[in-house]
Amino acid sequence: MTAMSKKILVTGANGQLGMELQQLAPKYPDFDFVFTTREQLPLDDVTSIDRIISRHNPQYLINCAAYTAVDKAESEKDLAYAVNATAPGIMAAACKKNNVQFIHVSTDYVFNGNGTSPYKEDDKTDPVNYYGASKLEGEKMVIENDPGAIIVRTAWVYSEFGKNFVKTMIRLMTDKEQIGVVSDQYGTPTYAADLAETIMKIISTFENPTHHSPLTTYSGIYHFSNEGQITWHDFALAIKEFTASNCRVNAIPTAEYPTPAKRPAYSVLNKTKIRDAFNIPIKDWKASLKICLDKIKNAPK
Repeated sequence: MTAMSKKILVTGANGQLGMELQQLAPKYPDFDFVFTTREQLPLDDVTSIDRIISRHNPQYLINCAAYTAVDKAESEKDLAYAVNATAPGIMAAACKKNNVQFIHVSTDYVFNGNGTSPYKEDDKTDPVNYYGASKLEGEKMVIENDPGAIIVRTAWVYSEFGKNFVKTMIRLMTDKEQIGVVSDQYGTPTYAADLAETIMKIISTFENPTHHSPLTTYSGIYHFSNEGQITWHDFALAIKEFTASNCRVNAIPTAEYPTPAKRPAYSVLNKTKIRDAFNIPIKDWKASLKICLDKIKNAPK
């Protein structure tokens, strides 16, 4: 770190993406990272957001914080809206006022899941649950308050940190002889470490702009996940394979696994725009899963 290093403020430090950015930070010594937790920056306290941005005076703000409990959002709508919509809007306004580049993370759940080909950034949004609706409102507020902001939609996020599908499957496959996993919802997993690297690649592009991008401005919405198209059942089978589990993984329809919040049946994202704009190589989902499972396996107990 030098006296002239650029500062990156990261919200949601204890979440999956926030933790992966903390792991990645030492690889970027030219930047001074400031990681804030929910306690340090309560997203339902609007005054604290402007105050922290003014105090730290960052050049970049990466908003990794979100209300992500999809089912609980159906009954905690006010809290979900405050964190996923109101707070990002306030962050965006503060970033514009303080000349901070805002990078906000959103979700595939802004789409209704009735598509049959990978969703592009400008495809019609139509969320089928309140979590998706609150995240879509957040996108709208971000763009309205800071037209220069970048929004990265992602999907099926997992990592070695926090609660996620991969860690749940490992636990269930250890505890049970057989499990049922939904086989009629299609998407692509996102290894949070790959998403963190992609966001830093975006920031590096701002620091060292090239003339090879087809875009004249980088602001707007982008999609990122790993490559491929699978079901949750396919995902579980790969986890079983890589962990050499003896658990039987049965395919079940969504109808046999009712949840308070409806899930989109298809949420594969088209990544052409982000790949072309920032020259980002995108790993296959299975290759990234293997990397993550190796980290989980070798983590200190």
